[in-house]
Amino acid sequence: MEAVAASVIAVVGTLLGAGVTHRFQLRAVARGERFLRDEKLRQERMDAYCGYAGALVNYRRALVHRWFREQEGAPAEELAEKQLQGYALRSVAQEALFRVQMLSPDEELVAQAWQAFREIEQIHKTADRTVLNERRDSTQALITRFVTDAKGTLG
Repeated sequence: MEAVAASVIAVVGTLLGAGVTHRFQLRAVARGERFLRDEKLRQERMDAYCGYAGALVNYRRALVHRWFREQEGAPAEELAEKQLQGYALRSVAQEALFRVQMLSPDEELVAQAWQAFREIEQIHKTADRTVLNERRDSTQALITRFVTDAKGTLG
């Protein structure tokens, strides 16, 4: 009888040990998958934020260059080319902005992104150099603030 009891205890102990081990393995796998998913999302956010900031810088630069060429009285063909370049870079920036909107959990950061975009759009609509310089400085500050705040969301 003792042999049967010992055998039953051994079988129950083995089954219990296997069950506990299986449960811990499932938890470890779930934790690993969650970590990979979170890390991938963090990387996608970083790419989106960097891409957007870079697109804003390029769009801003093109509009400033366009303003200077207009002030210098560049030929109409060149101005048309600068305008088309501005439109193309605006599209790139807007696409990057939509990506930020899709990936960012922070609504305030998205609002900052939109504000920077709208302010940059106004750069070339300036009549004098003083206002242009003010807009250049303020838009650079908006881009820097966006990057700083975006960095804070990445953890």
